[in-house]
Amino acid sequence: MKQRIKTYILLIVAYFLLAMPFKVMEVIPGFADIRPVTMLGPIYGLFFGLPGCIIFAFMNLVMDAVSGELMWSSIAGLIANFAGPLLITVYWNKVSKKPLTFRNLENVLAYSVTVILAAVLESVIITWSVALIYPDVNWKVFALSVVLNTAVFPIVFGVPLVILMQEELGFKRSKGLI
Repeated sequence: MKQRIKTYILLIVAYFLLAMPFKVMEVIPGFADIRPVTMLGPIYGLFFGLPGCIIFAFMNLVMDAVSGELMWSSIAGLIANFAGPLLITVYWNKVSKKPLTFRNLENVLAYSVTVILAAVLESVIITWSVALIYPDVNWKVFALSVVLNTAVFPIVFGVPLVILMQEELGFKRSKGLI
């Protein structure tokens, strides 16, 4: 139990350390920013299962509150930031029979496609709420920023981080959701 608590605290700290420096890089002020922290979503799910998905989602909500950007659409953000990593986790743990290794192009492509699908899902969940609640926001730019953030960072930076975590740090993929 103590080890799990330490792990969850480490996940929270890692999220804050990666999220805080980039809060100033806004695409749509108050709504969308450049978010390298999105690379952690699939990693939290893949290595820490359901608790990792929950931590990732709640940390997004906490970051909205800390940065003064907590609004009604943050609820959709909470749901989306849980659903995206969960989709990736379910794919690798329940659908795919492949081991999680990026030593072959087939697995990198499978991961990339899964991440892109999760990014589109997250964008749909968040964008409709922003468009409904805040009609002045350009929903097309917003949707594109969500898809790009939640696809590009997990692929470009997430793949090397997964390799590092497995090869150098000895992390093992979570085999279940818990």
